[in-house]
Amino acid sequence: MTDSEDGGRERRNRCRRVSEYDADLRSYATTADETGKDAGTGGNADIGEDAERSGSGGTAETVTTDGGDPRPDDGSNGDPFAVGSIFAREELLRVGYVPERDRIIGRDNEIRAVGKALGPAVRGGPPRNLLLYGKTGTGKSLVSKHMAREAGARASDNGVDLIYQYVDCSNDDTETRAARELALGVRDTLEPNLSIPRKGIGAAEYFRHVWDLLDDHDVRSLIVILDEVDKLDGDDDILMTLSRAEESGKTDSYVGIIAISNKIQYRESIGERVDSSLQDREFVFHPYDATQLRQILENRRDAFQPDVLSADVIPKVAALAAREHGDARKAIDILRYAGAIAEESDSSQVLEEHIDSAMERAEADRFAELVSGSTPHVKYILVALASLTMRRDEEEFAKQDIYSTYKQVCANEGSDPISWDRVSRLLKEQSFLGITESRHTGGGYEKGSYRVHSLNRDPEIVLKALDSGSEL
Repeated sequence: MTDSEDGGRERRNRCRRVSEYDADLRSYATTADETGKDAGTGGNADIGEDAERSGSGGTAETVTTDGGDPRPDDGSNGDPFAVGSIFAREELLRVGYVPERDRIIGRDNEIRAVGKALGPAVRGGPPRNLLLYGKTGTGKSLVSKHMAREAGARASDNGVDLIYQYVDCSNDDTETRAARELALGVRDTLEPNLSIPRKGIGAAEYFRHVWDLLDDHDVRSLIVILDEVDKLDGDDDILMTLSRAEESGKTDSYVGIIAISNKIQYRESIGERVDSSLQDREFVFHPYDATQLRQILENRRDAFQPDVLSADVIPKVAALAAREHGDARKAIDILRYAGAIAEESDSSQVLEEHIDSAMERAEADRFAELVSGSTPHVKYILVALASLTMRRDEEEFAKQDIYSTYKQVCANEGSDPISWDRVSRLLKEQSFLGITESRHTGGGYEKGSYRVHSLNRDPEIVLKALDSGSEL
């Protein structure tokens, strides 16, 4: 058998596995829905955030065995809220969890850099703006939120009122949405009963609410963390507004910006006027190595019940994460999913065999989150590219191939295809976001140069995340 035939057979097998996976998901969803209706629970609630706020640690109710040893209720006693016996403090594995200093590994230089930027504000002076670069999962958001929180506490000790607000620009991707999120966050911190409309007003009005709140409550400094600032859809006006707020007389408070980007080229994309206004410092966060990842995971071991993690789980997750991406967030996600899979399979331990399934689930969920706000036609284009990748012995495809397959996807979905030019623009956007890659071919004798596109994700993961397992 030739390499090409062997590769084709493997891709067909992968397509079959994807279809089987989707069938299992649909079956599981139906069963879960029926079970939820029978039980009257309406599905499982995510208690991690509430548990963290209450300080309860999110542990299951403790019952006593015949031998007198306490253990979490695994549901065998009829408790409809039982969560199994794997996790003790699952909130330690959640994306939004901001740990104490002793749980932050391998980021001493980065902590000092952020600390120097916030240091003047702790003493009542103006904070310095900071631009942080680095790949996903390198600790940019974690260090920024941790240090902003610590700066608020230290400032309070000095009799200075300093607050911070976090804005995720991947969700709030226009100036108005980001300004709304900022205004609502400042409101919740300073004056929770104040009514601010969620619709019907523009960015300028939201900023007016922010400035009024800061001045009414004599806030000395506001630190604004703009995470994934490169997702602001080419709109850098918010950076100008924030960086010149005190100087232009909008507020008496100092406003500092910590702008976070996954793209090292982001600075080049902002206008000269904004660049000059920011006068910021830059710092690059590098990926974690295997040793650091292992320490990070060890520091989250107490998310699990004692003796639940088998000895080889953390070393394997750390090694895989370091080899593929050095992404601490993904490593923690894999560990959490491995625990969930062990719980679903009624295992009393998290074993090495759970890790491979956890990696697939984590990757699919991360990709689904990445494209969750995309239009249906972006998803159809990605399904087309994934389908082409799986059925052909190639990784790169010309636009005409993608467009032809995309039209088949549209037909299957009962949707009218958009124009050739619009698909071209959407492919460029996906390349900018890092979901796909594109390059010009070198051409050659009697051949022109043209652009080809490829996925930056495993096609199986793309199809699973987009809930499309069928081969076109």
